Amino acid sequence: MIYDNIYRATFLKRPNRFVAEVDLDGHRETVHVKNTGRCRELLIPGCEVWLTAPGTPGRKTKYDLVAVRKGNGILFNIDSQAPNRAVKEWLATQNYDIIVSEYTYGDSRIDFYMERKAEKYLMEVKGCTQEKDGVGYFPDAPTTRGVKHIRELIRAKENGYHAALAFVIQMDGVTEVRANVETHPEFGAALDDARKAGVEILFLKCHVEPDRLLIVA
Repeated sequence: MIYDNIYRATFLKRPNRFVAEVDLDGHRETVHVKNTGRCRELLIPGCEVWLTAPGTPGRKTKYDLVAVRKGNGILFNIDSQAPNRAVKEWLATQNYDIIVSEYTYGDSRIDFYMERKAEKYLMEVKGCTQEKDGVGYFPDAPTTRGVKHIRELIRAKENGYHAALAFVIQMDGVTEVRANVETHPEFGAALDDARKAGVEILFLKCHVEPDRLLIVA
C-alpha cells in the first residue's frame, strides 16, 4: 500500500477530528486527518507528520495527514483507509478463488468475503494505531459499529462461515492487539465472545514507512 507522493511536515494543532494545522516548509497549512479517532498520544504539537496530496478535484484541503512519528521514535500510519487497502493486497496472495470487498451480510457491510473451493470466509478489518509498552490496543474511541461487526461475525460462524477479525497493526514492532476496555468495555466483551464462538482473531504485523503500509505477517 504505497502513496504516490509524500511530504514531511510539523504538527501544530488539531482544531477538530477532521482537520489539523501543520507547518509545511515554513507555511501554515490546514490538512485533512484521515483518522477520526482521538490519536491523543500521537498528534502532539511539534511532532513529525507526513502528508499526501491525492489531487482530488473540489477538495477543501490539498493534503491528507497519513503518518506520524511518536515520541518514542515509532512511525505510525494513521490512515483509516490504509488497512483495507493493505489487506486486499495481502489477500490476493492467499490463494482464494474469490475476493469481494464491502460484502453485505445480515445488517452490516463486512470488509471482505472470500471463497476457496467450497469454503466461505468473512473478514472484518480493524486498524490499530494505539500502542503502549509494545502492545497494541483497539479502539482508541468507542465504536458501536465495531461491536456490531463482531456480533455479525459470530452469527456468520454459527451459520457455517469461516469468520475472522483482522487487526492491522499500523506500526512496526508490535505483534499483539488487546481490547481497550478502559475506552470501550463493550468492545472487549464482544471480542471475548468472538473468541469463544470460534471467530479467528488475526494480528497482521506491518512495516511502516512514510509512504507505505506493508503487511509482513
